[in-house]
Amino acid sequence: MFIDDAERWHRTGEEALLLGMIRSTLSGVPHDIGAAYATLASRTGNLLDAIDRGALALPAPERDSVLRFASRARRVRALPDDLTGESLRAAIAEAFALGTPRPFDSAQGDTGVEFELAEAVEREEASGVAGWQKHFSASALNAYAECARKWFYRYACAAVEDEGSSASAYGTAFHLALEDFHGEFPRPRETERAAMRRRMRDYVQWAFERNRTDFGTRVEFELQVRRAQRTAQRYIEWLLAEEARAPFEVLGREVPANLELEGRPFVGFIDRLDRDERSGGIGVVDYKTGSIATSAAEYAEKVRRFADFQLPFYYWARTYAGDRVAKLMLIPLKDALLDVKPIVVEVGKTIRLDELERSKTKMVELSARLSSGKIAHFDTAQTPSPCTFCCYATACTKKPFPEPARFGS
Repeated sequence: MFIDDAERWHRTGEEALLLGMIRSTLSGVPHDIGAAYATLASRTGNLLDAIDRGALALPAPERDSVLRFASRARRVRALPDDLTGESLRAAIAEAFALGTPRPFDSAQGDTGVEFELAEAVEREEASGVAGWQKHFSASALNAYAECARKWFYRYACAAVEDEGSSASAYGTAFHLALEDFHGEFPRPRETERAAMRRRMRDYVQWAFERNRTDFGTRVEFELQVRRAQRTAQRYIEWLLAEEARAPFEVLGREVPANLELEGRPFVGFIDRLDRDERSGGIGVVDYKTGSIATSAAEYAEKVRRFADFQLPFYYWARTYAGDRVAKLMLIPLKDALLDVKPIVVEVGKTIRLDELERSKTKMVELSARLSSGKIAHFDTAQTPSPCTFCCYATACTKKPFPEPARFGS
């Protein structure tokens, strides 16, 4: 306890005792500041010297609390050696403005401070979380479908997320490079193979340079650039093979997808829009630099289970805009060692129109629920997989237990 540590600090001057004292709630120092100074002093060896030097840059109130603690600690250390027992404890309590300490009770433990329990307040009735009144997006609905608690943290609480990762920076830069590339090459042609390869290298390098600060280290940046360059060349090989099979034209890049369903606005951006030059059908293309479904059938099943709304949302956005959408495509750009093999969901074949209708109805249903202000509890996912890369996992006390690791014999 605090006064016990202070007594021993008075007698021995042991540094470890002082580090425990500054972390105590009775030290007068905010907990995070006390913990930071204790961590620093455990490396440098002297807490009071670190405080005197102002080793941590702090706002004035926090700095004053730390200096006050140091002054009080020195005062305790300088107390007369003949002070013992309750007299010493009283002097320590006075030095730290703790009030009059109770006599030590070995059965109940010693807090060193008089306190009274507050009267219990009446429990508030549970009420719904404030309704979401802004626009909706496929990513927001996907977050809710994956884990309602994640949606609550991200959208209802506007909780601060992490600063991102090299994976997200890689995706941002790669998307930018492809957007620039298709601005110059809307129609892939075998006769332009060399020019496409050369210009793709330029666009990738420029895009990553513009996002250099999002990578933690220079080594990480260089490795991700090399990975993107190899993947981009494989992407060109696929483009040319696809053009030979079914000639197409890129109609748009980063196309706004704005849709209103029963008075609720949905917004997003489509990475690429294609038009088949033979049939005139429109293809909706989404680049993926992370993990995705391994087949069109697997993705279509996710749509049927209402586990993914992105491509159905894009389908309806373009359909309402007057396009005849024939296919929905996910293009994997994660692995530089593999050929690019898109997941192609053909409308009317891989996925039926009535299934897309049901997806649209579910979008309206979820948006109405999230806007209602009547949801009082947001459940966590049933499996631990959504927690793996969730930036709220540390704060989430209700998350499912992780699956035990399994090792082959």
